[in-house]
Amino acid sequence: MFDAKLALRRFAPPLRVRGATLSLIAVATLQAPLAWSQALPEAVVTQREMIVTANPLASFAGAHILKNGGTAADAMVAAQAVLGLVEPQSSGLGGGAFVVYYDAASGTTTTFDAREKAPAAATEDRFAGLGFTTAWQSGLSVGVPGTPRVMEVVHDRYGKMPWPRLLQPAITIAQRGFALTARTSDQVAGLLAANPSCEDRLFFRDPVAFAYFANPDCTAKPAGTRMVNRDYARTLKAMRSGGADAFYLGPIAADIAAAVQGDPAIPGDMTTDDLANYAVIERAPVCITYRGRDVCGMGPPSSGGLAVGQILGILENFALGGDPLDVENVHLFTQAGRLAFADRNLYVGDTDFVTVPAAGMLDKDYLADRALLITDIDMGSAAPGVPPGEFDPAAPDPTAKVSGTSHISIVDRYGNALSMTTTIESSFGNGVMVRGFLLNNELTDFSFAAADADGTPIANRVQPSKRPRSSMSPTIVFDELGRVELVTGSPGGSRIIGYTAQSIMNHIDFGLDPQQSINVPHYMNRNGRTDIETPIPGVTLDYDADALAAALEARGHGVGIIEQTSGLSIIHVVYDEEDDKRRGRGRNRGHGNDRNDFTLIGGGDLRRDGTVAGR
Repeated sequence: MFDAKLALRRFAPPLRVRGATLSLIAVATLQAPLAWSQALPEAVVTQREMIVTANPLASFAGAHILKNGGTAADAMVAAQAVLGLVEPQSSGLGGGAFVVYYDAASGTTTTFDAREKAPAAATEDRFAGLGFTTAWQSGLSVGVPGTPRVMEVVHDRYGKMPWPRLLQPAITIAQRGFALTARTSDQVAGLLAANPSCEDRLFFRDPVAFAYFANPDCTAKPAGTRMVNRDYARTLKAMRSGGADAFYLGPIAADIAAAVQGDPAIPGDMTTDDLANYAVIERAPVCITYRGRDVCGMGPPSSGGLAVGQILGILENFALGGDPLDVENVHLFTQAGRLAFADRNLYVGDTDFVTVPAAGMLDKDYLADRALLITDIDMGSAAPGVPPGEFDPAAPDPTAKVSGTSHISIVDRYGNALSMTTTIESSFGNGVMVRGFLLNNELTDFSFAAADADGTPIANRVQPSKRPRSSMSPTIVFDELGRVELVTGSPGGSRIIGYTAQSIMNHIDFGLDPQQSINVPHYMNRNGRTDIETPIPGVTLDYDADALAAALEARGHGVGIIEQTSGLSIIHVVYDEEDDKRRGRGRNRGHGNDRNDFTLIGGGDLRRDGTVAGR
């Protein structure tokens, strides 16, 4: 039985590695190739298994499953169920997800598309005339959720432990209560402050959600408040006995449809048939070779795998090294980002509805040609290229959305690896609570316009039963022998692409461990302004942001120095080379047995509540 009160003590014992005593939740670096000017979080080292999530209770729940012999698939189910409870602004049963999974027994990698879908009644003019906030806080924004189904599908394929056992940690925490985090409380306060008055509420207009997160005087419940969610426990109990069907069929589905259709702002059109007909789609990963590694991620309807791959494929034409904050490295990364976003904004949509030139977008010759556009001066707004392959004539959708998203990275004792980005879209989804969980507002990821002024259709326009374009970028990197080397990903809206690509560049080009990669301040360009991160004492490397901004401005960049709230979860797998030689392991050979031929090095992002757990 999972006991939340014992979780910290149980899963954070001291661990002796190479003569140094480390905690499983550590606070300084293993190596320091940069001139670190302050004490910063350090990487965590384990020998058997590891999970990294954005919340301690979720990480400990997953670690509890791994400790008892569960697979990465099993631990994901437990962690996701807890995240939906303790980090409700970011993900949950009412949202969707993308999963990249490496199965060690077969040596294969696959992906699962659990993106939310538009209802069958949706039309291309769904958001015509609406501003983002109005659409967000309405029944029109709710897509058919995919998270419960993907939890079940991945478990059925790759799990070992009984399904009911995996939901028990979240049930226990929901019934016994947990401490509200400062991050959740602050986000509640921010949305409440945006309302005209306590009585005239758009944010938290749903009385159930309001009573759960806020005090009667319209103030947010403070951090540390004991939160009990018996409705959520009852929902999970229904799924414990009835599987995902308990969510998609029967009373829970009826309540979801009724809440959408009865939204007090603008009613939506989701039906119980939409829920009953939802299916997860297994898709091949999109991969690109980068400096000898295979970088594999999620293909359309996510733009993440393609855009991350394009950034890296363009950067491969340049020599990188030294300080990751050197102006030349920052310049090259931001220019590659401009080019990748130009293609992303034009070509990417749901491939069940539009033709996306995915292979052409990752073609090395095409990317080499795109790299020739980069000079010492900022190129300004980049135009999309013309990649090889077929594609539909389309107009660009350059909108960049904010996001309520989370990320889970796992490596289990058997060598399986999982990278999962999970979301309800904007903070607290659409703000309506049903049976203890929040509904998503994922459909605002569609273009609000169906075509441009000339009538050219937009690939990411609303269509019935279509999945909106996403930036989620769950990624697994394989070494030269085809072994899992890095598991990474982040929340952060369209910034996810930059966060994830930078984490891979930091690892491969600058030799940083996972926590060091996270500690480096972010920089990126989404084909607009170049943004560099405001340093955070004790969380990021201290650096002279004004000096870097001035150096970039001298190269023609428009620069913003802003907060960039990533939530990276990174695991680096380091192999015992002698043990591999003894066992005769080579490229793409699976490892289905309990094994101890690797060391795991992990990092969690303290820009949120990132936590590494394992043994």
